[in-house]
Amino acid sequence: MNSVELVLIGIVALGIGVLAGFLIRRFTSEAKLESVRGQAGRILQDADKDAQSKVKEALLEAKDEIYKTRQDAEGDLKQRREEVARVEQRLEKRDETLDRRDQSVGDRERDLTSREKGVDEQKDVLKEKQQEAIEELEKISSLSSIEAKELILKRVEDETRHETAKMVREIETRAREEADSKSRNILTLAIQRCASDHVAESTVSVVRLPSDDMKGRIIGREGRNIRAIETLTGVNLIIDDTPEAILLSGFDPVRREVARLTLEKLIADGRIHPSRIEETFEKAQADVETKMREAGEQAAFDTGVHGVNPELIKVLGRLRYRTSYGQNVLKHSVECCHLAGLMAAELGADEKLAKRAGFLHDLGKAVDHEVEGSHASIGADLARRYGESAAVVHAIEAHHAEVEPQTVEAVLVQASDALSASRPGARRESLENYVKRLEALEEIANSKPGVEKAYAMQAGRDIRVMVRPDKVKDDETHLLAREIAQQIENDLDYPGQIRVTIVRESRAVEYAK
Repeated sequence: MNSVELVLIGIVALGIGVLAGFLIRRFTSEAKLESVRGQAGRILQDADKDAQSKVKEALLEAKDEIYKTRQDAEGDLKQRREEVARVEQRLEKRDETLDRRDQSVGDRERDLTSREKGVDEQKDVLKEKQQEAIEELEKISSLSSIEAKELILKRVEDETRHETAKMVREIETRAREEADSKSRNILTLAIQRCASDHVAESTVSVVRLPSDDMKGRIIGREGRNIRAIETLTGVNLIIDDTPEAILLSGFDPVRREVARLTLEKLIADGRIHPSRIEETFEKAQADVETKMREAGEQAAFDTGVHGVNPELIKVLGRLRYRTSYGQNVLKHSVECCHLAGLMAAELGADEKLAKRAGFLHDLGKAVDHEVEGSHASIGADLARRYGESAAVVHAIEAHHAEVEPQTVEAVLVQASDALSASRPGARRESLENYVKRLEALEEIANSKPGVEKAYAMQAGRDIRVMVRPDKVKDDETHLLAREIAQQIENDLDYPGQIRVTIVRESRAVEYAK
């Protein structure tokens, strides 16, 4: 075998080996590919099963959520139905009460009508008897009625001049003697009304401290911290022996609120020094201004009074921090707005005008400590300046009778203001004390001889006393009013001034005490 044959044999063997390797590799790749395809199929089947199980779980959870939501909705619907039922019951009770009142008023009207008829008949009889007496006197005196009148008038004129001169001298002497005591009474009454109740409730705020050691940190070295706080806020800090508390005193409620927030932020932060005090004060001032604006906007939204100047809204927001005998003035304004609107709707007056005037009537109380004058005139000036109508301005100015009311809406604002302020519980007086005070006032008046009936009105600020004409004469009514007022002053404690009105057939006498 030569070399050529060997080479050919080698080439053939190499080709056979390459072909065999190719075939083996191909068979191996196909087996691997088949294995991978089978594995991918199993993965897809597992994924499909997982997806189906998750879908079933999601459906079950959705059904549970829908069931819970339906149960909650049914519970809310049941509560609302119960609330509606309670409201309907209250309305039915109110209707029954109004029916009873209407029946009582009708009975009183019929009683008064019958009394008026009897009085008219008595007047006619008295006129006839008077005429008969005049004719009899003319016969006896041989003088005509005109001549007798002239004679009597002349004598009365002479006697009256003498008595008048004597009375003038006595009044002047008494006035000099009582001037000092009366001036003291007037000052005492003013202090009682403006200081005892109002100042004690609305000029002091309390800041609680975590410990008494904080007082020294607030005072600072040589008092620099407390001086910085008082200078920035315009409020006096009262640091005494009161445990874990500091008092803030000032007539401006907004400044007090800013000072209170400033102190609370400083106490919470723990860093108290002049520069930090100034930063905290600016933040507190911005917070209070935001709260006031939001309070004014919310009150306008709640009452449905729209189109109010933004500056007036800011001023109204200040009333959030103003109180009168414990009654929040902003809430009082909202209440007056609703009351005036309801009364205007019943009377056929301008409901929107009445509500707007009632909402803005105490506007001046927000700045009455900064501007000279009564809060009614200050509020009217502010409303006029910011574009309110003349009718609204007039109602604001007249709500305390400083000017005579000229419109129905102005009178309704007066009435709503009195209703909101004098209702039981509005100004920190319990219903029990309120009723007891009214009963005590009526009992004092009824104890006087000649009194037929007494009524305490205007939350005890006005006592109407009905007297018997045959027991109390015209010239005795003033003395009776003075006696009742004097006993009220000696026996009872009362806020402000009480007016006693004696009503007789021919006249009415007022006496304020």
